[in-house]
Amino acid sequence: MRVIVAEDGVLLREGLVRLLAEAGHEVVAAVADGPSYVEAALSLKPDISVVDVRMPPSHTDEGLRAAVEVRRKAPKTPILVLSQYVELAYADDLLADASGAVGYLLKDAVVDVDGFLDALDRVASGGTVLDPQVVAQLMMRRRADPLGELTPREREVLGLMAEGSSNTAIAKRLVVTEGAVEKHVSNIFLKLQLPQDSDQHRRVLAVLAYLRA
Repeated sequence: MRVIVAEDGVLLREGLVRLLAEAGHEVVAAVADGPSYVEAALSLKPDISVVDVRMPPSHTDEGLRAAVEVRRKAPKTPILVLSQYVELAYADDLLADASGAVGYLLKDAVVDVDGFLDALDRVASGGTVLDPQVVAQLMMRRRADPLGELTPREREVLGLMAEGSSNTAIAKRLVVTEGAVEKHVSNIFLKLQLPQDSDQHRRVLAVLAYLRA
């Protein structure tokens, strides 16, 4: 895959570039600030971008705002956001179009190289991957609950879907059959009244409903 790395920390940026190259990916640009990332993403059209949330000049949420801008100007651009902390200010905007191809992981996740590369592949393929801590903090600030019809097990399955787990991974996690998970997922789609569409698109919509609950 062709990848852009947007990270102001030299050591982490170079580490990501090397990690991606060793995994067989081509890093087409490595930048250190939001505007440079937006310019590179719109001109180079990478298969995926890995973007740090906090970049110059204020080191608050420039990277996340830049990611939102790229998605606005080039919808469905795959972006995997990395952050030291959970920044909620623009997270909703990044997820709002329900088109998938978005990930939000804490930087600690990079320590798990296989997990990070798997998340990269899933986001590039149109999936949504969220760190459990991101899911938890997004949930904490929600008040309404449109998921009232879901059973506790269906909520549990939906929570794991929000973390980016496949049906097979959910089955292993819950120690149930994959067929049972598929039934739960079908019930979730039905109860949330999601339109008949590709399962991947409906998974994204279901995850968004979960995060907004």
